[in-house]
Amino acid sequence: MFSKQRRNEIMSSIRSKNTKPELLLRKALFAHGFRYRINYTKLPGKPDIYLPQYKTAIFVHGCFWHGHDGCKDGHLPKTNVAFWSKKINDNINRDKRATELLEQNGFKTIVVWECQLTPGKFNKTLNSITAILLGLNEV
Repeated sequence: MFSKQRRNEIMSSIRSKNTKPELLLRKALFAHGFRYRINYTKLPGKPDIYLPQYKTAIFVHGCFWHGHDGCKDGHLPKTNVAFWSKKINDNINRDKRATELLEQNGFKTIVVWECQLTPGKFNKTLNSITAILLGLNEV
């Protein structure tokens, strides 16, 4: 258990863009020849990665912050449950609205969870994304 001050320091140091999972995925996509824009503000939800050539938006979600169902990191904290429940549900609803708006406007959307970018799962995730981008697989 952390003190209130220490928890505040930890939470305020968490980034909203250029996170390690995003950087890892971007580096791999670039190495495979895909070119993209990052945090593209002209699209709903400011996708973490936008590939204009493929009209595809990729969101890299942290399992905790975006409430990844069934993931060990996607659970609510035991303290201040009301606050965290509202915060995470608001994030989920915002993500859903952004995805719906993009799809209504003809964009493909891909959601990549932080846990899918771990060493044991990374290659499978990258292969799935590549297949979707190249039209070999549907979202």
